[in-house]
Amino acid sequence: MNMLKKLFGYDPAITTIRTEILAGITTFLTMSYILAINPAMFSELDMPAGAVFTSTALAAIIGTFVMAVWAKLPFGLAPGIGLNAFFVYTVCMGMGYTWQFALTAVLIEGIIFILMTVTNLREAIVNAIPLSMRNAIGAGIGLFIAFIGLQNAGVIVDNGSTLVELGDITSGSALLALIGLLITGFLYIKNVRGAMLIGILVTTLIGIPMGVTEFKGVLSSPAPIGDIFCKFEWEHVFSLDMVVVVFTFLFIDMFDTVGTLVGVCTKAGLVNEDGTVKKIKEAFMADAIATTAGAFLGTSTTTTYVESASGVAQGGRTGLTAFTIACCFAIALFFSPLFLSIPAAAIAPVLIMVGLMMLEPITRIPFNDFTESLPAFICIIMMPLSYSISNGILIGMIAYVLINLICGKFRKLTPTMYILAALFILKYIFI
Repeated sequence: MNMLKKLFGYDPAITTIRTEILAGITTFLTMSYILAINPAMFSELDMPAGAVFTSTALAAIIGTFVMAVWAKLPFGLAPGIGLNAFFVYTVCMGMGYTWQFALTAVLIEGIIFILMTVTNLREAIVNAIPLSMRNAIGAGIGLFIAFIGLQNAGVIVDNGSTLVELGDITSGSALLALIGLLITGFLYIKNVRGAMLIGILVTTLIGIPMGVTEFKGVLSSPAPIGDIFCKFEWEHVFSLDMVVVVFTFLFIDMFDTVGTLVGVCTKAGLVNEDGTVKKIKEAFMADAIATTAGAFLGTSTTTTYVESASGVAQGGRTGLTAFTIACCFAIALFFSPLFLSIPAAAIAPVLIMVGLMMLEPITRIPFNDFTESLPAFICIIMMPLSYSISNGILIGMIAYVLINLICGKFRKLTPTMYILAALFILKYIFI
């Protein structure tokens, strides 16, 4: 007991070993869909799916283990969904950069996060950004992720006249995705543990007789990551695009982590009397270390998962829960063929469900105050329509500063907002 208390902050007065282990398994089941999604997404950049699977699991193991022994909080970490979409679809496909460039940006972000955490600057920046914009970013990413899922499954397809239209939903991948959405939604509504993972697996099995799923096996040794390990590209490191990409990674990861920590810790009673989160600096450091390690391993930004709330709901309160999550990811390393057999149509329902859950912050935007709601709406709508999280954030921030300046509400604007808006305007003028 003394060893568990020293390593993970375990306290038999508030929890039990059995409760902590079950909570960790529950959290793993709710967040393990990333093991299927990441290889599928990164393979679009011609990155080896097996290597990406291994690097994703290793990044989750490292980040969650650091959370367990350093912060001693019951949270799981893994490469973030939304952050990986920005990596693949905006930086690489949209801006035309290589995945090596994107990994370099993730590395720089991780190092900056470590420095910001040590100097307490991370908390200061969080407090400088308007709350309505933070809530808008989460909602906008949700719409963007859902749109990607619908597009990848063929539910939404290209149209030369109207840009997009409904695909053939009566057969093939699109039909399977809709079936999977019904199954996953039903499981989630019924509060089934691991609803997302179960939904993916059931949808994958249904896809076999439909000819959509190509079964590749169940067990294998972990794929080597030599082709993606430490593959950095320093050619454009001093470009403005690199600054924008790094800042976007920073911004998304920062508020994703802050929102998760504040929300889940409040639910778990892991807050101080003044409402601040206990051990938030240690939690930030775990996030920063995990992101840096993930860049070396060859994957996108690693962040704290909001699905950790499922384990907290099961009674998880200490780092022992996080340690259990890390162990589960270690076991999952040997099931890569099973995860890599999963088609895009089985992943699409999860992307849509996660998109729905990420819309929740929109309810906290003050829609009766147009100096807050209009910039927030611009931020939200620009993400899916411009197919870029970066554009949504940049244009939303510019709109926030300009609208409040025009309306004479100078006190609402921080020096940080002025500086960021000016930099973003220059970006659109000259690049």
